[in-house]
Amino acid sequence: METKPVIELSGLEVCFGQRTILKDLRGSFSGRAIGLLGPNGAGKSTLINTLMGFYPPSRGTARVFGYDIRTRIREVRRLIGYMPENESFIAGMSAVEFVRFMAELAGLPPEAALERAHESLFYVGLGEARYRKLEEYSLGMKQLAKLAQAIAHGPKLLFLDEPTNGLDPPARQRMIRLIRDVRERGNLHLILCSHLLRDVEECCEEALILKDGRIVQYSNLEEERRANRRFLELELEGDREAFVEAARELGCECALSSRRRLKTVLAEGVEVRDLYRAAAERGARIRRLSHKRDSLEDIFLKAMSNGAGTLNGKSISNGTGGA
Repeated sequence: METKPVIELSGLEVCFGQRTILKDLRGSFSGRAIGLLGPNGAGKSTLINTLMGFYPPSRGTARVFGYDIRTRIREVRRLIGYMPENESFIAGMSAVEFVRFMAELAGLPPEAALERAHESLFYVGLGEARYRKLEEYSLGMKQLAKLAQAIAHGPKLLFLDEPTNGLDPPARQRMIRLIRDVRERGNLHLILCSHLLRDVEECCEEALILKDGRIVQYSNLEEERRANRRFLELELEGDREAFVEAARELGCECALSSRRRLKTVLAEGVEVRDLYRAAAERGARIRRLSHKRDSLEDIFLKAMSNGAGTLNGKSISNGTGGA
């Protein structure tokens, strides 16, 4: 049986008055953990709220696990967990009361909702504080409570909006570990919306970048990391031409960047030790070797400057914003 994409965007546009916020978004996304990136005003929060049914599409539509947000939004909401950026607590409630209430709103019967509330609060590390009032919580504890209510009902898709916002380094690391663990447990997909590239790099396998309401880049970070491990920059001494010939005989691609520097892409099955062996046999020495570092920051800055990129292996034009 063919698996439906997690999210499909079909010419999705959202307008507020005369202003178009999301512009002809197109694409199909099935990643386990997708980072949603873009500068302020790019449309990240608008996209999340539209997928949850809070903003109606002006044109086009989107589907979540095959359910159209225009006609099947109730089914969509049952499958979604949402950790908002801003506090949305109810005054006077303890953590367990709040999480239970949110689980009931998501469709669980009262007894099951209470059981899941206890479980999720213990899971995020708030078990001992679950009967305390939420207004007594620190910022880090409030963030954990928001995560607990988002996962209590067992969603298939989890939206995390700035989950580490305002956290100190230890609390941030704790949140990152939890997000990674959530990602690996069960049949759950997550979309992490953050202005912190490091959060996306540490938690996500793919990145979707928005600019001015358009998709300008969709990158598979795992593929980028694998490619980086095969791309090397070398500094040589000795018979450079003989080394280049030997590297090419191994199937590697080589390009001279300066008198002593060489860039090479390792062929399949060739390892770094093979280059050192070839250098020794041909009278050359590798004085320095480094892997290419095409980080998420590089990808993001390139997308911001070019305003165009790739989506699902196809070029994205500046006018369409989709594949």
